[in-house]
Amino acid sequence: MCGIVGLFLKDKSLEPQLGNLLSDMLITMTDRGPDSAGIAIYGSAADGKAKLTIQSPTPVQDFEGLGADLAKAGIMADVTVKSTHAVIEFDAAKVGEIRETLARIRPSVRAMSSGESVEIYKEVGLPKDVVSRFDVRHMGGTHGIGHTRMATESAVTTLGAHPFSTGSDQCLVHNGSLSNHNNLRRELIREGMTFETQNDTEVAAAYLTAEMAKGKDLGQALTGALDDLDGFFTFVVGTKSGFGVVRDPIACKPAVMAETDQYVAFGSEYRALVNLPGIENARVWEPEPATVYFWDHDKAAA
Repeated sequence: MCGIVGLFLKDKSLEPQLGNLLSDMLITMTDRGPDSAGIAIYGSAADGKAKLTIQSPTPVQDFEGLGADLAKAGIMADVTVKSTHAVIEFDAAKVGEIRETLARIRPSVRAMSSGESVEIYKEVGLPKDVVSRFDVRHMGGTHGIGHTRMATESAVTTLGAHPFSTGSDQCLVHNGSLSNHNNLRRELIREGMTFETQNDTEVAAAYLTAEMAKGKDLGQALTGALDDLDGFFTFVVGTKSGFGVVRDPIACKPAVMAETDQYVAFGSEYRALVNLPGIENARVWEPEPATVYFWDHDKAAA
């Protein structure tokens, strides 16, 4: 069944509240998926810096002394530990090098996200526990997406939780099931994409990453997904500056959106939106089947 939420802020005065608002939205969707939960927050980006969010099944062992060990390998980095996750901030020119180094010195860690602004936190458990464990309520940012999962296609694991991130500052949450993900995974592997799980949602995320690598923006990539992905799906997607929503042509999975001068919001059900500021004056609608909805901070500022 799954529950998904998303919030794209237009009003900068709301940015300090992003984590708190998104947390409440996701917790409201708990009964749609008790297996695992996750949130992606797009925060501030420092000039010349990149972030890598990693997860470890043995965080005490893997995170202790990590900054010092990276320095020994020639990578100066700040490491912030949050429970089973850690955010590593480093020189953006070292992206490839840091991944290779981590594979050597900390082989059990797995990347949750990478980029200039995105941080992804996800674990097995209820949304309220994930929110509390990673102190999401105190995180600010420009936009974010969240997911609470009821597993149907693959195992209940941290790596199988949403959001899935397969490209820099890109991530996706999904309610539904894809029928052609195995064939599409093989095609994407031939194009150079790699996969951590057998989850169909990871294939959808990788598809969008591959299409955007060809020069498409998020809206164009989502339009292509309507032709290339088979099955039932509602996607909410984030990029460094963008936020997109698309439903398959049948659109049997529930979805509702709201827009005001301050934000654009998405929820699997309207109750996820009821506590947002000014919701009583929002334009509220059900997104149409096979229709791409796309907002972008950079294009709005252009």
